[in-house]
This record gives sequence, C-alpha cells and structure tokens, in this order.
Amino acid sequence: MVQWLAKHETEVREWTLLSNYEAEIKRRRTFAIISHPDAGKTTLTEKFLLYGGAIAQAGEVKGKRARAATSDWMEIEKQRGISVTSSVMQFQHDGYCINILDTPGHQDFSEDTYRTLMAADSAVMVIDGAKGVEPQTRKLFKVCAMRHIPIFTFINKMDRETKDPLSLCEEVERELGIDTYAVNWPIGCGKEFQGVYDREKASILFFSAEGRGKKAASVEVDLEDPAAANYIGEARWQSLREEVELLGAGRDFDMKAVRAGTLSPVFFGSALTNFGVEPFLEEFLRMTTPPLNRDSDSGEIDAFSPEFSAFVFKIQANMNKAHRDRIAFMRVCSGKFQRDSEVYHMQSGKKLRLSQPQQMLAAEREIIDEAYAGDIIGVFDPGLFSIGDTVTVPGKKFKFQGIPTFEPEHFMRVSPMDTMKRKQFIKGTEQIAQEGAIQIFKVPFAGMEEVIVGVVGTLQFDVFQYRMRSEYGVELRMAGLPYDHLRRIAASPVEPKELTLCADAALLEDFRGRSLIAYSGEWPVGYLLKHNPGLELEEPN
Repeated sequence: MVQWLAKHETEVREWTLLSNYEAEIKRRRTFAIISHPDAGKTTLTEKFLLYGGAIAQAGEVKGKRARAATSDWMEIEKQRGISVTSSVMQFQHDGYCINILDTPGHQDFSEDTYRTLMAADSAVMVIDGAKGVEPQTRKLFKVCAMRHIPIFTFINKMDRETKDPLSLCEEVERELGIDTYAVNWPIGCGKEFQGVYDREKASILFFSAEGRGKKAASVEVDLEDPAAANYIGEARWQSLREEVELLGAGRDFDMKAVRAGTLSPVFFGSALTNFGVEPFLEEFLRMTTPPLNRDSDSGEIDAFSPEFSAFVFKIQANMNKAHRDRIAFMRVCSGKFQRDSEVYHMQSGKKLRLSQPQQMLAAEREIIDEAYAGDIIGVFDPGLFSIGDTVTVPGKKFKFQGIPTFEPEHFMRVSPMDTMKRKQFIKGTEQIAQEGAIQIFKVPFAGMEEVIVGVVGTLQFDVFQYRMRSEYGVELRMAGLPYDHLRRIAASPVEPKELTLCADAALLEDFRGRSLIAYSGEWPVGYLLKHNPGLELEEPN
C-alpha cells in the first residue's frame, strides 16, 4: 500500500485537491432576497446574518433608536430606512457557505435588482402576511420566472394580524402563476402567534420567547403528543390538527418542480421577533441547489469546471470614503479563483491580474486569496469593466449572456451650481454613469458644463443629487425635461447632428460615444422616420 501511494503520489494529490474543490462548490448557496418595500426583506437578511454568526445583534430598520441595518451601507439608506442599492454579504452556517444578495425593494431601483438577480441561483420572496402579493412583488417575480430559478416564499409579519394562511397561499398561486406547498404552518397570528408546525417532522415548534436582536427560544413537541396542548392551548391544538388534516389533502411536495421554478415552498414566520426564521433558513439551505451552470455564446458553462470564469453584474464607486475607489462585483460562474492569477477580460481583449479581490459584508471589506463558483467577489476597477463583462482564464474565449439595461422614463438637465466645481462635476457624473444604474448623457458639442440624467424611477434623482453632494462635494442645479423614451441610432443617412428633429425630441450622446434620441410620447418616432429616410432606431441595450 505504501509503495502504491508513493508511486501514485501525484495522482492522489490531484484527486484530493479536486475532491476538496468540488466539495467547496457543493456547499455554496447564492441567492437574492426580493420583496415589495416594507415587507421585511432587510430585517430577514439581518436575521440570517445573526443566525450565521456574521453579526452579534440585528438592528431593526424602523424606529427612532434603531440601529442601521447591516445590509444598508449607503448613508442615504441609513437616513431613510430603505435599501436603494443591492448589498452583497457572505457568511458560514451549518457547513454551508452562503452568499446573500439583498436587493432594493423600491420600484425606482428595479434595474439594480434585475441585475442582481442575474447573479443569483435562487430567490427568497418575502411577502407581508397582512398585505399579500403587492405590485413590486409581481414585477420582481417575473424576472425570477424568466430565469427559471427556484423561488422560496417567506410569509412575514405573522406577529401582526394577517390574512388567512390558506388565502395567502392561494393568492400567491393566483397572482403569480406558481404552485405553492406549505412546508410549515403558522400557529395563530398577531399576539397569538405561538409557533409553526413542521409538516415533514409532524411536530410543533413552539416559540417560548421573542428573539428581537437575538435568537428566538423554542421548544419542539410532537403534534399528537397531548403535552402540545400545554404549550398552545387545547382549542388551538385541536384546530391545528384539523388544519393539518386539510393540508394533507392538497398537492404533494415535488423537488423537481421546485428546482424548475414552478413550485414555491412556503414558510411562515416573523423576521422581527425571529419566530420561524431559523427553521426556514435550515430548510431553505437543504432544498436549494449548489451553483447552477450558465449559458454563454459558446454553450453551457459547467459550474464544476476547473477553469475559472465570472461576469460583472454591478459596479459601485465610493463604497468606503476612506478608499474612494470603484469596485466591480463579479459572480464566479465556474472553477476556482486565486488571487494574483492572470485572467482574460473578453471585452477589451486584455490580460490582467486581480491582485486585491475582496468579499463584502455590505460596506465592510476583506481581502481574500481564493473564491469558488457561486461566490461574489469585488475587484478594484480602474475604469476597464462594464456591466455584463466576462472574465475567464487566458485561452478561453466566450461571453456570458448580456445583462440588458432598462429604458429611462424620466429625464433632467443637470449642471453644477458652482462653476469652479467643474472638475469634480465631470468626475462624479462619469463615475456614476459607468455604474449603470443612473444613466447620464452628454449634449453633443456642448461640453461638460451640463449633462442629461435619465432614470427609471424619480427617487434615483434624489440619490444622484445626494451622492454628488456627499461624495464629490458638488451642489446641483436640476431642471425637469419632458422626455419619457430613449432610442439609440442604429443607422443614419447623415451625421446625427444633421438629422431633422421635432420639438419633442433631442439628440444625446452616452459616455461610450453612441448617439441617441430622447423624445416624448409616440408621435415623434413617426416624424423622425418620415423626415429622415434611412434612419433606424433601436432600444438602447
């Protein structure tokens, strides 16, 4: 045996490394959390971090004396109590390495959410038990459904008066067009919310004390054990047994349907009091998948392939005032990433070394030496990367599917109040434009004394104004424009500046030098095409 090991030492070492590498990928879980604003998404994210040991105490999002949420790192988020940018967090729990992507709930920031969902392998959909399915929930669900990723439903705020649990499940099915299966069942609601029934274990999880900033205390007892009545009361015990019998007449659990995104496992709980959070986290980690394969222009890329590949899904400047740099967030899609190893940037055709890869807990950074498929890493961006870019090992040339941009629906003319701040104004607008969430355009031949800002939702104007003031020291003069559509000039019979435009249209240029036309309503399109034969317009992806 010793002789055999000596002879095959290299093969054994390679097999051991491969085995460890595959094990590392298998324990990765990368998911996004989505919801309508104020459904409790950020609070649930914090409680996951609490149970994973990443934070010692969770801070509520609301309240005068509340701590700022860990996942809300931008100052404006802490002030308003809302998430306006996606956060990335990694922590360990029960042998799993978990990457959470906390997304903005507000519809004005849906573009950032969409891009973040492109980096996730599954999604947790948080629903307010009192309100049910809300408009932004529908919109974000459609994005998840387009990618066919598993969707897990957490019906939150059971510590308040809520809709009937069965009605909530039916509402999810009716409004979102997905089947549901209740993995657990609530025992009461509001002040009478006492715990959940675990259908697989056939046991009651009775919550004996609120968790709030710490873990909730609980007692587990079999449903048929008469002692259960001592915890939840005789009447509620009998009622629960009847409800459980009714649930048994419904559909069976189908893991294949969950993985295909056609069946959503449903859990009930209260993120605020921690009731039901830990059982949900444990079941979710057990049910969800390791990193999924990704489509590219050269076919499907296997997540377990030993060759590293990744794509950029987010760029963020000035996450830390002490650094004043720009971070490109990459989703590792295959293989193992190693610090200082040479990689190939497909879009520029350049080889480079990513010497300071970082992992995040919101704005907090940690330099890492390695990362595996499923992980999210942040790398310093010298101005090379754009949203959707592909990075691979040298010698491999393929591109992952692109990430589309949303068409702006609101526009403003923006200039600095202090003309002496021109340099800072140019730097700020260029850096924020490269992030992609807020779109910034130049007026051709007009210099950089003013720019046109286009956004999906008007709250983004507030964020832009705030960031220019706090990060670049520039106060802005802003004036609304009547445009609500934008099209890129795909072909033109003359130079763009010579096109015949109507009063409701304006020629713009993006920071990549592409010519576009902003206009109001639908009538200008017909005018433009009629008076400029040969002009071709397309959506600005």
